[in-house]
Amino acid sequence: MFLENRAFSSFAVDDIEKAKTFYSETLGLKVSQNKEMGGLLTLQFSGGGRVMIYPKSDFVPATFTVLNFPVGNIEGAVEELTSRGVKFEHHEGNLKTDQKGVFRGGGPLIAWFKDPAGNILSVIEEQ
Repeated sequence: MFLENRAFSSFAVDDIEKAKTFYSETLGLKVSQNKEMGGLLTLQFSGGGRVMIYPKSDFVPATFTVLNFPVGNIEGAVEELTSRGVKFEHHEGNLKTDQKGVFRGGGPLIAWFKDPAGNILSVIEEQ
């Protein structure tokens, strides 16, 4: 039934205009907006993938990563995003990150950051 569908994910934000600016200008993604559907945003990715972002009045940020961006070079991605004003999260304990916010404790290199609504995003190095 779903094998040939083009599934997509979605998540909420508290301010759709801030989200639109962040995802289009700060992250440089292709973003479309449907004003008739409450300002619903669609992030469009190469290969036909998409993610929908919708406004929610009683919004609470997700406590888990809602969107991962695969990159070939995490160092370069972190530097570029930092230059665009993105602030990376710093963790201690099992997920200890370095001074740049990169987790190097086993598995793929990953760095987490938040959108203006507080949702957790990441860049993750794929080789």
